[in-house]
Amino acid sequence: MVLVLLVLATLAGLLLERYVSITSQAMIYVLAVVIAAYKLGWLESVACALGAVTALNFFFVPPRRTFEIESREHFIALGVMLVVALVISRLASGLRRETDMARLNERRAHQLQTLATDLAGAATPQDVLSLGRSALQAAFEGPCVLVLASPTGTLAQDDELASDIRDGLNCCLREQAVLGPGTGRWPGLQAWYVPLAEQGMSLGAACISPAPAGDIAGRAHAQALCALLAQSLRRLQLVGSMRAAQSEAQRQQLQSTLLAAISHDLRTPLAAMVAAATSLQTQRDRLGAADQDRLLETIVSEAAYLDAMTDNTLQLVRLAGSSAAVQRNWESVEEIVGAVLGRLRRHDPARRIRSSVPPNLPLIKADSVLLTQLLGNLVGNALQYSDGDVELTVQIRPKGIEVCVHDRGPGIPELEREAIFQPYVRGDHAGRRGTGLGLAVCRAIAQAHHAELHLSPRVGGGSSFCLVLPLDVQPSAAVPAKGPAP
Repeated sequence: MVLVLLVLATLAGLLLERYVSITSQAMIYVLAVVIAAYKLGWLESVACALGAVTALNFFFVPPRRTFEIESREHFIALGVMLVVALVISRLASGLRRETDMARLNERRAHQLQTLATDLAGAATPQDVLSLGRSALQAAFEGPCVLVLASPTGTLAQDDELASDIRDGLNCCLREQAVLGPGTGRWPGLQAWYVPLAEQGMSLGAACISPAPAGDIAGRAHAQALCALLAQSLRRLQLVGSMRAAQSEAQRQQLQSTLLAAISHDLRTPLAAMVAAATSLQTQRDRLGAADQDRLLETIVSEAAYLDAMTDNTLQLVRLAGSSAAVQRNWESVEEIVGAVLGRLRRHDPARRIRSSVPPNLPLIKADSVLLTQLLGNLVGNALQYSDGDVELTVQIRPKGIEVCVHDRGPGIPELEREAIFQPYVRGDHAGRRGTGLGLAVCRAIAQAHHAELHLSPRVGGGSSFCLVLPLDVQPSAAVPAKGPAP
């Protein structure tokens, strides 16, 4: 490149020597020196400056085609030109270095901004680890190693690392300080060891190479990247702790509410059952057949109420207090609806339940026992709070299979339509007994199936409770079942 610039400058000077003076020819060589200084390194630019003075002397300074200088004026001019060329070379090289550094700082700032944005969406420590490794490999030539710390404070991937890297990372974790060239700690290392520390906690460490001792800006950038990773990891820890605390608070609240329900709601039906049973035991001879039947009916009714309340309470506790996923199998909506109708119609002598289920419905992945309890609670509530007919309809919607229970009851005010799904919250229905658990259990079961359960007012009065069950890819041997008779 230096030789090409000198040749071009010489040819230009030869072509223009009839029209310009030796001073203008010297400026052509100065231009070549400036270009070399901006495009090439310091040594190349100095070589170009020396070559330019030599070429000018050989081709254009009398006596030409020799290295002799016949006058003091020409000697001074060549000396001045050499000094000017070297100064220009030095300034141009410095400008190029500053430009390169500015561009590098801009890239590093952009990388920090991008990494911070990406880390804001990280949901797990593995996401942070993946983003961190990509950022380090993009910022440094490598190889770079990034390892998270285990809960015990040791490396999570200890066995997969080389012994020297493992020792450096472990020391970095213990001391929570940067190690390596230029840091004053372990200067004989061939890489920087940067901790991922936040608020006195060691969350991991990084090994970054190459690591020039004089690259202060590069080491600072590595520390900035690791600081962002440490902040993101700490954020995930705090989020996990907050969720655990919220879960524990909800569990405590549910437990307290359950104890309150047991002390109040269970006592009343138990007292009624004990009273009826005691009357039968001690006064059977004095009671007529009608009175005995009335007492037996009271016992059966209160026992059924206790059974329903116990099922709902236990189901709510299981779904609210367990993180285990519901075991779902391929089930037929028609069979689930048929089982619900078959059980509830035994307690519906007036035949108020009307159903509409289309044939050949696709199968769903669900827990049939839980869905049966959900629909049973909805239809049971509709029968209890409505004097008219209750309609159970099934339809195919874009989001999945929609199962709705429509009643002609008094309806639910708009401000209560969400609160009514909370445990032990009941609408204002005088004379209607209940614990307020049925709809809470329905919502919990729907959430466990990734389904939607919502309430909407019905045209003409009443309410509609609709459950939308998502559709999964059907099994190859899926054979739709027949629907129940309306």
